[in-house]
Amino acid sequence: MEISAHLHRHADLSVPRKQQSIIKSFAKALEIIPRQLCDNAGFDATNILTQLRVEHRKGNTWAGVDFDNEGVRDNMEAFVWEPSLVKINAVQAAVEASCLILSVDETISKLSSFLPSLPQVSCSCIC
Repeated sequence: MEISAHLHRHADLSVPRKQQSIIKSFAKALEIIPRQLCDNAGFDATNILTQLRVEHRKGNTWAGVDFDNEGVRDNMEAFVWEPSLVKINAVQAAVEASCLILSVDETISKLSSFLPSLPQVSCSCIC
């Protein structure tokens, strides 16, 4: 959530127009992680995410989902630590997968523009 909040602030303050929506979409995609965790635990994901956003805006960097009491807590005080290397690798893998999908999509669209129009074939058989 902290990375998402940082990206939202950065987009609002430093990024012009259309590029802003790209960064905000990526920031919103990062919020899928706590949303899915809440869904898997049977919690009200919308309520918990709203509480998380409020806590992060207050400056509580370590605010996270409290699975014991169905709420939000300071995960540093609760001794819930996540290795940063795991997060870095997950974000890098997700970005690389997104870039691969976009490059394949771009290749297909470029390829279709180079192909000549194929004649329309009509089928008059009765099936």
